[in-house]
Amino acid sequence: MPSPFSIPNFRAFWAARFAATVGGMMLVIVIGWQVYAISRETMPPREAAFMLGMIGLAQFLPLFMLTLVVGYVADRIDRRYIARAALALQFSGAAFLGILGLYNATTLPALFIVAVLIGIGRAFSGPSLSALAPNLVPRAMLPTAIAWSSIGMQTGAVVGPPLGAFLFAANSAAPYLTAAVLFASSLFALFQITAVPLPPRSDASPWRATVEGLSYVRRNRIVLGAISLDLFAVLLGGATAMLPVFARDVLHVGVEGLGPLRAAPAVGAAAVALWLTRRPLSRNVGIVMFVCVGVFGLTTIGFGLSRNLIVSLGCLGILGAADMMSVYVRSSLIQLHTPDSMRGRVSAVSMLFISASNELGEFESGLTAAWLGPVEAVVLGGIGAVLVALIWAFLFPELRRADRFVAPEDSPPAAKSAISEEINEAGVTR
Repeated sequence: MPSPFSIPNFRAFWAARFAATVGGMMLVIVIGWQVYAISRETMPPREAAFMLGMIGLAQFLPLFMLTLVVGYVADRIDRRYIARAALALQFSGAAFLGILGLYNATTLPALFIVAVLIGIGRAFSGPSLSALAPNLVPRAMLPTAIAWSSIGMQTGAVVGPPLGAFLFAANSAAPYLTAAVLFASSLFALFQITAVPLPPRSDASPWRATVEGLSYVRRNRIVLGAISLDLFAVLLGGATAMLPVFARDVLHVGVEGLGPLRAAPAVGAAAVALWLTRRPLSRNVGIVMFVCVGVFGLTTIGFGLSRNLIVSLGCLGILGAADMMSVYVRSSLIQLHTPDSMRGRVSAVSMLFISASNELGEFESGLTAAWLGPVEAVVLGGIGAVLVALIWAFLFPELRRADRFVAPEDSPPAAKSAISEEINEAGVTR
């Protein structure tokens, strides 16, 4: 089968996501570090950790309020336009902080304002890009394209944090201005994607269309199980929110150590994504996903207990590898079990759940850290992720029994009949 990179639209899409990911990860690490560092000037560690949770909440609220509306829009308006507008907004936020950095005028309110802008940008870019990707390659090429897209994003996540930390150590404005250039480059790449067909429009009102997206997710047990598993596992087990605390006050490695710590999960994820492009997962995909979520939780516990930088990096690397494998399975199952006319709305619901697990997870980690302490918060979260994997394997047996990446409409007649029966038993309607 030809490579997805033989398709010009996919090449431009990949370049856009890579540049945006590098820029976005630079913003995440530097904003988190500055919020914690500025807070520590007047607050003890637990209260400063709570401010890290609040920055996560500032990013989550616009995602929560806008994502479902954006899903409706992504099913009716050219998805390229939506993504371009979102990247332009993120460019503005990065440039704003860059200018403040040049004059040493960065404040907590400014960081929170840009965090909200990032949340708005991600609310628009996430569903539109996710819904756009399946239209750029043939259906049979989609799992490979997802793996290559993940490599681009994970490579960007590897490059972004240490680059951001290095630039910040040299000049506080440098990472923000560099991120602004990367967002501009991503925007240029998106303009190279030619027009793609829009799905048939529905006459439903925005509210009804949004409800239809939620209803589809609720009825499709495979999609519901995959999305909600990510929500609760990462919501409880997210250790990355506390990395500035660990870098400064637990491992004592400073901003120079924060970059490698933030990049370590992406290194593991990129390695797995690269392996998947050569040897795509073909059997027992559901079981593999649940095992990987369990490993994610166990390595989160290991990271929380570690006081050695090398051990911590190793735990984070394995954590990222396990998360990448489970994300690969979830993304493929969701895309293959969702019709194109619903992808924008389903992607919006998925993005909302992912945002809840990431940004709201940061808020949860900040609250727990303020209550119990950062180390205890990370360890407790890892235990919660392991329990979620076990409970979801019991609650969603159809997800656990998922064997191959085959959509019902692509199956041979005998297999299609068996899958249809399983879908009917789960109460799923197409």
